[in-house]
Amino acid sequence: MPAASDVRLQQGRPLTGDDILRNAGALVPGLRERSDAIESARRLPDDVVARMRNAGVFRLNMPRIWGGPEMTPMQQNEVIEILSRADASVGWCTMIGCDSGIYSGYLDDAVARAMYPRLDMVQAGWVYPVGQAHRVRGGFNVTGNWMFGSGCTHCDWLAGGCVVFEDGAPLMRPDGLPEWRIVIAKPSQYEILDTWFTTGLSGSGSNDYRCSDLFVPEEHSFSFLEPRRASTLWKRPDTLLRKMSAIPLGIARAAIDTVVDIVAEKVELPSFKRYRDLPRVQSAVAEAESLYGAARAYVYDSLATQWAKLEADAELTKAERANVWLSRTNAFQSARRIVQQMYDTVGGSAIYSRKSPLDRRLRDIETICQHVVGQTKGWEAVGGLLLDAEQAVPHPFL
Repeated sequence: MPAASDVRLQQGRPLTGDDILRNAGALVPGLRERSDAIESARRLPDDVVARMRNAGVFRLNMPRIWGGPEMTPMQQNEVIEILSRADASVGWCTMIGCDSGIYSGYLDDAVARAMYPRLDMVQAGWVYPVGQAHRVRGGFNVTGNWMFGSGCTHCDWLAGGCVVFEDGAPLMRPDGLPEWRIVIAKPSQYEILDTWFTTGLSGSGSNDYRCSDLFVPEEHSFSFLEPRRASTLWKRPDTLLRKMSAIPLGIARAAIDTVVDIVAEKVELPSFKRYRDLPRVQSAVAEAESLYGAARAYVYDSLATQWAKLEADAELTKAERANVWLSRTNAFQSARRIVQQMYDTVGGSAIYSRKSPLDRRLRDIETICQHVVGQTKGWEAVGGLLLDAEQAVPHPFL
């Protein structure tokens, strides 16, 4: 850690967590107006990214020693949920883009300061080890083809997860698993492939990208198991996942709010009764609110418990570790149920993509639920942890 006398602020005006939260709220009307353009472009337009940078939403994890806010996971979720209520692709790209601050804590501080000279820089990349990093003098020759490069169309740095190779063979760790390392390079050093034609989350620009024999210096790589910064955010490797629940929660909240607005004026035919007076509509809205409230409370309670333990350098119980993961999956799955229910409640008019935002909400939630953290298959590892199962497969982020 640098001494206090060595601390220098990175470029960027000072913003507190409260400042950023207010700025995020101020972006909402403009983002809603731009949602069609965002979806049509299949990426975030440059003017939208510029407004997001100016609002400070990409600096959520930038460290205090640099002049950043170093926000807690609970604060980060609040910001990202607000943005996701306006546009899910904006929320998703914020969640990914603010990994710049997280990554900085796994690099030598002098190197990180040079790589991220401005607080509002954007990180992108898929961290799962599908690439190969062949160790050479001074670094790695990297070859790989990665999917889901969310934000790669506007990022400052693009990362790829790799298995480390030495002398042509994977380098194995003592636990029997291959060495997993994240390499970081400029987006111009990769070939970005125009592959992002999807059901939903269209505006996230989550294209495939690849490289062959790209040299990456050793100091531009890291392992999630070896943090260089001692602050609370970097005490467990699951930091980058803790803010993900905000996107499904934001989508669900927006879907409920949309239906409440619609049924205030919508009339059922041929009875000519107002939708808001129909018992089935009343029950559907009430159930959706209960699902949303329960899912959100579970997320924030589990994160607050984890955070308090990490701040105190206390060991997390298995149940506490499990709750952080389970609450996240539950947020995705509950949000999907809420959006589907709200879609059905409105009926036929929900299918029009240019008349109702519910069509996009449905496509967005279905798409993000295909992410590994949104799928229930992750419960196997959690169940193995809770049951002390002999065949339990450990997960580095659990």
